[in-house]
Parts: sequence; structure tokens; C-alpha cells
Amino acid sequence: MNINFEKNINAFLYVLAGIVLIGIVMVYSSSYIYAKEFTGRSSYFFVHQVTYLGLGCLIAFITSRVRFTFWMKYSLILNNIAIALLLLTLVPKIGLSIKGAHRWLQFAGFRFQPGEIVKYTQILCSVYFFNNFDVMEKKERISYVISMLLPLLIFVIQPDFGTFTICLSVTFFACFLSHFPRKIFYTLMGAGFAGGLIILFLAPYRVQRVLTYLDPWKDPKRSGFQIIQSYLAFANGSIFGQGIGNSTEKLFYLPEAHNDFIFSVIGEELGFVGICFMVFLFLLFIFLGFKLAIYAKNELVSVLVATIIFAIGFQAFLNMGVVLGLLPTKGLNLPFISYGGSSLMSNFFAIGMILSALSYSFKSK
Repeated sequence: MNINFEKNINAFLYVLAGIVLIGIVMVYSSSYIYAKEFTGRSSYFFVHQVTYLGLGCLIAFITSRVRFTFWMKYSLILNNIAIALLLLTLVPKIGLSIKGAHRWLQFAGFRFQPGEIVKYTQILCSVYFFNNFDVMEKKERISYVISMLLPLLIFVIQPDFGTFTICLSVTFFACFLSHFPRKIFYTLMGAGFAGGLIILFLAPYRVQRVLTYLDPWKDPKRSGFQIIQSYLAFANGSIFGQGIGNSTEKLFYLPEAHNDFIFSVIGEELGFVGICFMVFLFLLFIFLGFKLAIYAKNELVSVLVATIIFAIGFQAFLNMGVVLGLLPTKGLNLPFISYGGSSLMSNFFAIGMILSALSYSFKSK
């Protein structure tokens, strides 16, 4: 393998390891009191996250050993399997409803969120479709279009507007990087944007989130409570933070402190310096990922790697924007940092695909 190429892959993995390590520490710091209160074991979430990390690394290794051509050849089938799992979330007694949303499957006490894996099978499907559009027959095109649209419809029904936004965005990003006809692309993008706005404003609770975003202090004890507590966490953290383990907002003030709002706990415990460091790590992760995509000698590999990096980076900065009050509140976790097995293992599946694609690119050079 080219020495410079190998150095870039190693640097990419080192940055990823740094992000994951911080995530493990912060999951324990943000959850140990909550875990002690509700499970009787302060290490409950920490142990589970470490277990998910081990499984994620195994998944990444296995995925990286599978030939890139397999992922492309069976992209439609893989996406359809993920859609089938997504449909099961709507089936009573199989799908699990939490806070009115049907996003989870539960088997023998184990919970899994199919939407997390759909984000990446959707990328596989989109990359293959848009880069082979010109050589596809009409019947094959229709099959791919249905497969890419169906999960978006299911996300609306669940509802899961956050994952809907991610999947729609990565689909357009993959299309933008391909040789897909520009006129059709801009038309579809306009229609997608308009459709997203319609879906956003058709649901009263989503409209309320927008209104809360504009003025959270109008209802500080209900709709504005979470974001105001997030503001307080960042204010408490100041420049250098309160120190790891010393957050007060995680003491049952800030909902989802170890999950969607873990960035707020980082802000309180590590301060502005810690927040800047986290942002820097994610920017470096994105920069190195795009650099690997540019270095790839195969166009399909380049588009796939760039789209996966975009998906992870886009979600990371959406999460940061939400907890900082720059965007309306939405349930999206911080990749590799927030607690959650579905997210962590799915993200490592994506990393495995990146490594598989890059390995194929070098060997086919």
C-alpha cells in the first residue's frame, strides 16, 4: 500500500479512536448517577456502551474484510432487508413505542433501532443507483427509486423526522457527487426541500419545536425546559469547565444527558476549551475522510466514502447545533459519543464499509 495513503488511513483511525474514547468517558460521567438511581448500578450504561463498542469493532472488522463489490452488487437487497426491519417497528408487540414514536424493535430484552442501519444501506443504494443510472433498465431504476423512497415514508409514519432529514440529505449528496443529470437533480432537490417543509409544518408538535427554538423562555417549564437546561450547562462550564464528573445539570435537570444532550454535559465539565476540542476532532475526522475519498482511484469508492463521511459529520453538527440552541430541538444523537448500541454499531458498520472500499480502490489501482 502507498505509504502516504496508509498514513492518511492511520491518521483517520487515530482521530476516530480519540472521539470514541472521549465518548466512553463522557457516557460514564453523564450517566453514573442516573444509572445508580434507576438501575442500582452506577456503571450500567458504561458497561453496555463498552460492550456495544466491542461489538462495533468486530462488525467493522468483518465488514472491512468483505469485498467492496459485494456491497455494491447487493445494495438494493441490503436496503430492502433494512426496510423490512423498519416496517416491523410499526407492527404491534414487535415494534416498541417510546414517547409516541415507533422506532424500536425488541427481541428477548434487546432493543434495536433499524433506522440507524437504514442510513447506511440507503447510502449504498443511492451511490450505486446514481452512478449507474445511465446503464440501468427502466425496471431496475424503478426498483431502486421505490427502495430509496419507502424508508422516507416509514420515517414520516413512525415518526422520526431527524433520521428522515439525514437520509434525504445523504441521498441528495450522493446524487450531487454522481454524474446524474443536473436538471433532474435540482428539480428533485427542490421537491425534496418543499416536501420536507410540508412534513415539518403538518405536525403540530414540530411547529411547537420551531416556536420553542425562537423563544424557549416563553414556556420554560415545559417545551423550553430542555434547551434552557442545556444553556445553563454551557454557562456553568465557562472557559475550562467544572471538571469531569462535576456536572450539576446531569443530576436529573437535563433530560437525555447521556444521549442526545451529552454535548451539553461535555460543555459543562470541559468548558469552552473542551467544546472547541470536540469540534476540532470532528472537523479533522471529516477532513481526513474527504481526503481519503479524493485519494481513492475508483470513482464509486470515492463517492461512497465521501457520502458516509458527510452523513456522520452532518449528524454530528446537527446534534451540536440543537444542544447549542442554533437549531430547533430534535432527537439526534452525537455519533460515537452518545450512549446507544444501535447508533454505535451502525456507525462502525459504516467505518468497515469505508475500509473495504479503500482497500478495493488500492488493489484495483
